[in-house]
Amino acid sequence: MENGMLNKDSKAPTAVAAGAKAQPQRPAPTYTYVDRAECLETFADTVTGLSFDGQTLRLEFAVSRMDDVKQGAPMTGRRYPVTRLVLPPLAAIDLINKMQQIAQALTQAGVVKQNPATAPGAPAAP
Repeated sequence: MENGMLNKDSKAPTAVAAGAKAQPQRPAPTYTYVDRAECLETFADTVTGLSFDGQTLRLEFAVSRMDDVKQGAPMTGRRYPVTRLVLPPLAAIDLINKMQQIAQALTQAGVVKQNPATAPGAPAAP
């Protein structure tokens, strides 16, 4: 990990079907990351949806916007979806692995504190 970014040059994830006939293994292709400055960036402050249907991982990201503040009234706001990301299983696995790397780096840096594991049926820590 360099400057908080994951290495963009990587080999494609591979999967082998169970019971597949043994065939000569071809090496996975190597991809070179090519940046596109015109690629839009999307800001989101929350994940509003996450589902896996067996074929695709679907993530929905949203942004929160506060309503005008009125004295004596509770604060209210609205959440607007800003993007929906749909990934096939191999890309979902790649995302999970990279998020685990980020979580580990944040834990090591002291930004995130890891909760101690509890035994099944044990009461939660206060």
